[in-house]
Amino acid sequence: MPEVLVVDDSKVMRDMVVACLRPYPGLTFTHASSGLEAIERLSLKPYDLIVLDLNMPDIGGIEVVEFVRGQDTLRHLPIVIVTTRGDEASRAKALTAGADRFMTKPFTPDAILSEVKGLLERVRG
Repeated sequence: MPEVLVVDDSKVMRDMVVACLRPYPGLTFTHASSGLEAIERLSLKPYDLIVLDLNMPDIGGIEVVEFVRGQDTLRHLPIVIVTTRGDEASRAKALTAGADRFMTKPFTPDAILSEVKGLLERVRG
């Protein structure tokens, strides 16, 4: 079963992401409330996809993306950025760092489900 790591300092937002992705059959979820916690979880077990906020108090989303892309075992892990930052500079920085998708909050359940579904199907080939 595919497992998604949902990283956001807001529990409400983590729960909202999970609720939006529940219709995808077989998905399981692990939560992380900070960039540091995400990096710790990534070092303990494999995940199939990360949904990641940019704005977090300790290690930000860009740094998490850079960490993931710098690890041989993780570099192909799909990453969806979900953020309140809608400016082009933030989008460009996230995509240049290696994020696969960039979505702004608020998002529709169908939009995030479609992005995640497409990335998981691409990886599963």
